[in-house]
Formats: sequence, structure tokens, C-alpha cells
Amino acid sequence: MRFVQFCHSFVSCWNHGNAHFIRGIARELIRRGHEFVSYEPADGWSRTNLARDYGQAAIDEGADVIPAAAVRTYDLARLDLDQALEGADVVLVHEWTNPQLVACIGERRIAGGRFLLFFHDTHHRALTAPNEIEEFDLEGYDAVLAFGEVLRQAYLARGWGRRAFTWHEAADSALFRSVTDPDKDTDLIWIGNWGDGERDEELRRFLVEPAARLKLRTRIHGVRYPAVVQGYLHAQGMHYEGWLANHRVPAAFARARVTVHIPRGPYVEVLPGIPTIRMFEALACGIPLVSAPWPDIEALFPEHSYLTAATADEMATALSLLLRDRELAKDLMQNGLHAIRSRHTCCHRVDELFGIIRRLDKAVISAPPAGSALTAKMVLQ
Repeated sequence: MRFVQFCHSFVSCWNHGNAHFIRGIARELIRRGHEFVSYEPADGWSRTNLARDYGQAAIDEGADVIPAAAVRTYDLARLDLDQALEGADVVLVHEWTNPQLVACIGERRIAGGRFLLFFHDTHHRALTAPNEIEEFDLEGYDAVLAFGEVLRQAYLARGWGRRAFTWHEAADSALFRSVTDPDKDTDLIWIGNWGDGERDEELRRFLVEPAARLKLRTRIHGVRYPAVVQGYLHAQGMHYEGWLANHRVPAAFARARVTVHIPRGPYVEVLPGIPTIRMFEALACGIPLVSAPWPDIEALFPEHSYLTAATADEMATALSLLLRDRELAKDLMQNGLHAIRSRHTCCHRVDELFGIIRRLDKAVISAPPAGSALTAKMVLQ
């Protein structure tokens, strides 16, 4: 089958955590013998910032993570959409795509496009800024893929899209796996971005204060850390090392003894049950994890996969315990690895996607998009 994707960026992970998952899905589809083509705007925000800070070499490195994936850039004013969609069996459109382009792709489906069309949402703005989602014309879309049940329900309640399915993110287990490195030069590693003001207080409470109190050797990676924040981290004895390419995260985890998961406020408050991609990454790499509070209402992870901490004191206690008790750390690592390998890899998500495709292949026959005389051609493998 031919899969065509439109996303914010495939090659850049600069402040773009979704790069992990969309690359992992591409890798698994290609491994199964399918064709995968990804389109991204040449002037996309993540891509532009990565090139500005780290040059074209960083862009090229990102493109080489999944070498068999065809990555194409476009200028919206010059994009030949009919050519881009030619021969497509499944089209995935990410929610950070220009609303005009989202509508045009839907129009092609309504006009008889012989492909299944999905709108893929991996953000909180459907609940925190619904006016932005209302800008999207989803009439021609066969279904919405939402990265959590609460988001799926929001789409259904507001009448956005004809159908909606829960499709959680997951780990690209071909890349994110446990790597043994006896030379642990870091006690605590944090990989995440500052920016936006969505978790400034949480980062101070669950990362900076406990690490400083315990005098841990701490490394921090990410972007959008203002100079004043960098100075604050340095004053607390922490090493801020800037952007880290997503595919280099496993090696960075291997050098550290523990990490933390600190979700942004909107995810905890309005998107319960949806962790950040960092949690999948850490557990897949077998590093002990302590998480700030988030309600796992969908029971994604079994008990004893990680520790939780509701306050700075509890975080300091949990970190200290894991650094002292190697048996506990080992148990958490094994439980976390089992949770990922048994339920949360990109292989599992591709299986789920094909299950949805099979359901829709039947559903669109009786209820195709308005005005469409054709249905998708499916050759399932």
C-alpha cells in the first residue's frame, strides 16, 4: 500500500516531540513492505528553527533516521496536490497542517479520491483552544485518529469529523531500546523543552529543586530555555546541554541512572490519560523513571512500571531511593520494558491502524464522504 502523510515536520524534532512517533510508524510500515511518503512545509517552524540553530547538517541527519521514507518539502502556493495524492491508499494529515491544505485534501476525497483519509491529532488545543480546531474542514475525512480517549470523545461531542478512534503514541522500539553503558556519568537526565510557560512551575518543583537538594549530577536537554533560566540552572549546579536529536536519546539515557516525567499542565488538567512521548521513550530504554502526577485513566501502564511523586519532597525521596536501591531500580526497568514491548510499540500501533482501516473499508461503502462515488482500494497485508 502507499501511505502519504502531511505533517509539520518529519526531519526535525526541534520542539516537535511527534517526530518520534511519526518516524516510528513510517519505519514499521516500510518494514512490512509498504511505501511511505511524507510532505512537510519548507518553511515549517520546527524545521526552520533547527536549521537556524544547528545548520543543514541537522536537517540531513533527521532525514536519514528512516532512509527508506520519501520526505518531500512543499511551498503551499506551489504544491501540486493531485500529484502528491496520486496512487495513495491511505492519507494521514497531522493537526499542525495548514487549515487551507487540510480542506483541499478533504475536497479531493469528496470528489472521489480513492484513498482513506485520516486527521491525526496529538495535541491539547481541541480542548484548550477549540476555535483553532474549528478552523479545520473535516467533512471529507473518513476518521479522526486521536492520541487519547478523552480527545476522541471531544471530537465526537463537538461533531468534528465523521468518526473518531483512539490511537495512542508509542515507542519506536527498533531505535528506543535498553542499551547497557557501564560508564554512568549522570545521575539524573531530563529531556524536554521549557517554552510556552505551560510547566515552568512544575519543572522547578519536580526537577530543579529535588536535584539541587540531592546534589545530583544532572544533565538537561531541550530547546526554548531563556537565558535567565539557563543561568538559574547553572546556579543550581546543573548542566544544560541544549537540543538533543531524538534518535540520540537512547544513548543519552544509557549514560544516566534515572529520569523524570513532567507533563505539561494542559495534559494533566484537560487530557487525563495521555502521557508525553517522553514516558514511552524512557520506559522503552529501560531507565528508571519517576513521574509527576498524571491520571492514567486508560491504564496504559501497569503498577510498578515507574514511581510517582506529588510534591518536590516526594520527588527527592523517590530519586534518592532509586539511586540507592538497585534491586528496586531493576524491577522498575523490567516492568517498564515489559509494558512497552507488550503493548506500546509502533508495531502495535500499526496493527491498530490496519484494524481501523479494515473497519472503515466496510463502513465507507455504506457511508462514503458526501458527494463521493468511490471508495478506498485496499490491499491489506
